[in-house]
Amino acid sequence: MKKKIVIIFISLLILLSGCWDENEPERMLYIYGLGIDYKDDKYEVYAQIIDFTMLAKTEQPNPQATQAEVGHASGKTVDEALFELYHSMDQKLFWGHLTYLVLSEEVLKNGNANPIVNTFVRYRETRYQTWVYSTQDSVKEVMLLTPILNKAISQSKIADPMNSYKQESFIEPINLRKMIIRLNEPSHEVNIPLVSIKENWETEKGPDKVAAMTGVSVITPKGFKQTIMLDKVRGLQWMTNETKRGEITVNLNLNNDNYLTVALDKIEVNVKPVTDKGEVMFDINIKMEATVSGFISKITEAEVRKGVGKEVKKEIEETYTEALKQDIDIYRLSEYLYRDNVKVWKKVQKEGKVELTENSIRNLTVNISKVNSGRRSFRETISE
Repeated sequence: MKKKIVIIFISLLILLSGCWDENEPERMLYIYGLGIDYKDDKYEVYAQIIDFTMLAKTEQPNPQATQAEVGHASGKTVDEALFELYHSMDQKLFWGHLTYLVLSEEVLKNGNANPIVNTFVRYRETRYQTWVYSTQDSVKEVMLLTPILNKAISQSKIADPMNSYKQESFIEPINLRKMIIRLNEPSHEVNIPLVSIKENWETEKGPDKVAAMTGVSVITPKGFKQTIMLDKVRGLQWMTNETKRGEITVNLNLNNDNYLTVALDKIEVNVKPVTDKGEVMFDINIKMEATVSGFISKITEAEVRKGVGKEVKKEIEETYTEALKQDIDIYRLSEYLYRDNVKVWKKVQKEGKVELTENSIRNLTVNISKVNSGRRSFRETISE
């Protein structure tokens, strides 16, 4: 009899144990985005709480309902600020849906990026897939941005960057995983997308604030290097196989305004380190395909290849030169040497980086392997 009672008791324990620490979804708040600023020796934390019931059945939520709220707190550490924020929360906070992290330029300048990353990757609920951004604008305003046409907030550019990146790959999105890997490997630098607030869209009620990628902020494990803005960072997209599709505008005839905009895709980058008399240089060969849509006058395929190749090469060189002014290895050339010949890398590296000069890129070749016109010829659709 006693044996039967023990068996029944143990069975009940097994059945009950799965429910003892259960968290009811309706009694929790879900953090979706986090913004961190640094002012007066304190961390300013902005937490975006999202209402997932608004997203369950449609990507177009009720325009009258609030999709998200942003809470604010400050502290001498990020953890202190978060615990201060807990004081005003009605329910338990769940971190498993944290999707993006926005760091102000002040945070980066004060060398606080590394401690912040450590705070989140060591917490069991957060994920390495969290997107990371920098900003020069108000962190609070960035956190309050909503998508165009009042789409679900999960469809915003900073919450779902890969959606628009497939169409126009200007700045490569980066998550915590990639960020940590690139900081730990030569050249121990990482390019964080810079998000800015733009008002180039309008509704019947007035300007509509949206997020736009306008450059990159370069950091190291020890601190901040520089922010490189849009017009100086265009070459970065042509130096990575991650690029899905980009555009470039060229003037095929410098004597008139015969401009041509071309879409470029299927990019293949090959970087070969070479050592000559103890000096390390790099031969770079890039292949890509071009698609031509609208053009003013009759052009030839050879003209497109030459013009586009020349302009791509120019943008790559301009970005390299701009980064070199701040001692930034923008194309991670040090890593190419590290992968190709670690013995040579060990001899020439200094703190993981290879010393670069204006002549470090020995050869730069851009090959437009295929030109697509969308039709069988490059003749104008309408003749005069």
